[in-house]
Amino acid sequence: MSSKINHDGIVDKIEVDTVKVRILQTSACAACGLAKHCSSSESKEKIIDVHTDVQGYEVGQHVVVSVSVSMGYKAVLLGFGLPFLLLVAVIILVNNLTGNEPLSALLGLGVLVPYYLLLYFNRDRIGKSLSVEITQTKY
Repeated sequence: MSSKINHDGIVDKIEVDTVKVRILQTSACAACGLAKHCSSSESKEKIIDVHTDVQGYEVGQHVVVSVSVSMGYKAVLLGFGLPFLLLVAVIILVNNLTGNEPLSALLGLGVLVPYYLLLYFNRDRIGKSLSVEITQTKY
């Protein structure tokens, strides 16, 4: 098993210390040969910000964007794992304290708002801790 997750992409924009790369994110269904006959296939374009030395890159250039598997796990944990645990913990705690299920559900969902706001306001710091690498290809 590879220790890196790789995506082919095209340089979309170049800024001071950032290369913006357009990648095609596909689900496992989209890569399937029967995907065009199935309504569950999915693929969409994403723009990835790669903080790097921008010299040597130009708009339209083909590149490979890589991230380590452990960084992928960290991103999934921050985006889905911790919010899920927070949601379940608040629902259980409030339900045990009050016995009011609608209040438990509302507060469980409500606690996600400050969590995701915290993630949003710290996105630059989190983004710099998730190391994304870019390499040029010879297309």
